[in-house]
Amino acid sequence: MQVGFLLFDRVTQLDLTGPLQVFSQAPGYECHLIAPSADARMSDGPLALVPTKTFKTAPALDMICVPGGYGVAAAMGDEALTGWLKHQAPSCRWITSVCTGAFILGAAGLLDGRKATTHWAYHDLLAGLGATPVKQRVVFDDGVVTGGGVTAGIDFALEILARESGEAVAQSIQLALEYDPSPRFSGSPDSAAPQVLSKLQAVVYDARRQVMAEAVNRAAVSR
Repeated sequence: MQVGFLLFDRVTQLDLTGPLQVFSQAPGYECHLIAPSADARMSDGPLALVPTKTFKTAPALDMICVPGGYGVAAAMGDEALTGWLKHQAPSCRWITSVCTGAFILGAAGLLDGRKATTHWAYHDLLAGLGATPVKQRVVFDDGVVTGGGVTAGIDFALEILARESGEAVAQSIQLALEYDPSPRFSGSPDSAAPQVLSKLQAVVYDARRQVMAEAVNRAAVSR
């Protein structure tokens, strides 16, 4: 199984490294970090990620994983990037995204008429790119799989692994990673403390949502 993870500037590293950790430990999976060129890409934190393949050297893929991050708005308007996704998609068994990576899939026309999810702060904006937003942590629509914010990529990676390689393999990888979250606090806007949710929206997401809305409008016009 050839799995390609898309790299772009200001990507959220856990969007990428969560499912990468799952698939890279599974037998029979070869993972590639793919970018337009071989130059390192800075994440949206103090971590640089080095591509292992470029658009020109990447193999035909069985699975694509598109992470999100602060750089999504710019990536949506990158015709070389969306064009490469369109070229690779027909041969893929699985087309996946984590968090706001769904908007890059949408900009490439890969969510048209499909159910999808993304980070809760931008969820309704998916409709502007032809998708039907569904409020679930992970949404499967045939071979197109979208995950909610950041950590949801681990969840769908384990589910895909179970479907492709069997539940025993998926269970073994989950156990090896000791992925058994039981946090003291809520990670869902539906159950988070109202004052925490409202402050986070005001301080972090209101401004970013405007940037994403503008990028969705541009992508919708240019598709």
